[in-house]
Amino acid sequence: MASEETRTMTSTPIRSSAGSTEPRSPATRAWTTRLVVVGIVLTALNLRPAITSLGALLEEVRDGLGMSGSLAGLLTSVPPLCFAVFGVMAPRLARRFGPGAVVCAGMAAIAAGLAVRPYAGNTAGFLAASALALMGIAVSNVLMPVIVKRWFPDRVGSMTGLYSMALALGTSAAAAVTVPMTDVLGGSWQSGLAVWAGLAAAAVLPWLPLVRARDAEAGAGPVRRTGSGDGAAGARSDSGSAAAAGSEPDGLRITRSRTAWALAVFFGLQATAAYITMGWMAQIFRDAGVSAGTAGLLLAVTMVMGVPLAFVIPRLATRLPHQGPIVLALGVCGLAGYAGLYFAPAGGAWAWALLLGVSNCAFPLALTMVGMRARTGAGVAKLSAFAQSTGYLLSIPGPLLVGVLYQHSGGWGLPLALMAALMVPQMAVGVLAGRDRTVEDEAAARGAQG
Repeated sequence: MASEETRTMTSTPIRSSAGSTEPRSPATRAWTTRLVVVGIVLTALNLRPAITSLGALLEEVRDGLGMSGSLAGLLTSVPPLCFAVFGVMAPRLARRFGPGAVVCAGMAAIAAGLAVRPYAGNTAGFLAASALALMGIAVSNVLMPVIVKRWFPDRVGSMTGLYSMALALGTSAAAAVTVPMTDVLGGSWQSGLAVWAGLAAAAVLPWLPLVRARDAEAGAGPVRRTGSGDGAAGARSDSGSAAAAGSEPDGLRITRSRTAWALAVFFGLQATAAYITMGWMAQIFRDAGVSAGTAGLLLAVTMVMGVPLAFVIPRLATRLPHQGPIVLALGVCGLAGYAGLYFAPAGGAWAWALLLGVSNCAFPLALTMVGMRARTGAGVAKLSAFAQSTGYLLSIPGPLLVGVLYQHSGGWGLPLALMAALMVPQMAVGVLAGRDRTVEDEAAARGAQG
């Protein structure tokens, strides 16, 4: 799938209380589509502040809760663990309740978790509240490509770029302003972390009308014409179903696809690098003599690189027959950044932050490939859940191992060597995942062979 498909659109019906089907008016369709765009952007803004705000204040949280370096490493491993465990539930929840309702509930869970965790009083409570917030992030992570594929099937690259850009903006904003905002709020790390609950609460609002309308949960966005042109053509099932996809059966065996496995491993390795960066990079700079505020800004620079690049890279990726060259370019930037952190962490801090920011744009590239490596909505739902859940499961040991190596070696040499070593297989599997093929075709071919 070298380019985004242009699909024929049809009016989407809504059902009256009597059960009749009527076409939705252009004004209603336009209003609903704008609301979906707002919901996507606000949701994306909330998919990382729970993590990067903690990274900026990790030293204060460790002191406040009495954490060791190894326990802090465990804390930085909680996000991928939750994403792996809860992300796999997303397609099933979406089939039962609809993707909009699940994302709405996810935003509410993020708001509740972020409001509670700073005041839990102990490490166990802090971890439990963090897990609640991360559960909301996990299901939203998986369903964002599904919602984009359903509502904007002819604009997968541009819409993926939009929410990836919003995600990067939320990530960088949390890293940049958490420390100064904490100072403004009286120097309490609890207040500095809790304030992000307000942004998550705001993200609940645009989904509420869509949940109430129910036509959004039946997939009220544009769809492909099913051929008959009658009222049944507009009826849809939820995001994980074959009907929403066009015709793909629910029996798709995603594990039979080599591309799915390559994409899952690529997702896992880029997630490992990203969560190590978000959890530990500010501490690396602080240990090199950089002030806490400047270290937070450096982390923000790394994250903010994703704002423009997260919009450009998906659009570029959808225009290339093979995404391997982009994978290799991002990997080289990562290797250069890790080398710089080892040899001159403070002297070239801004350059290393920029390079690692470019490297971290493997995330929007992975999301784009999820949409490109499947032909149907059902395929995207299964591939997204498989790649993200498997990938995040693979990424769990990374941040924890970095914490252990840091504590026992007394420096950042070994952790940085580990990060650089993991970049090599990331580049290799990324090239495999970038090949022009779909998981449906691969699974069918493997099934025919036996």
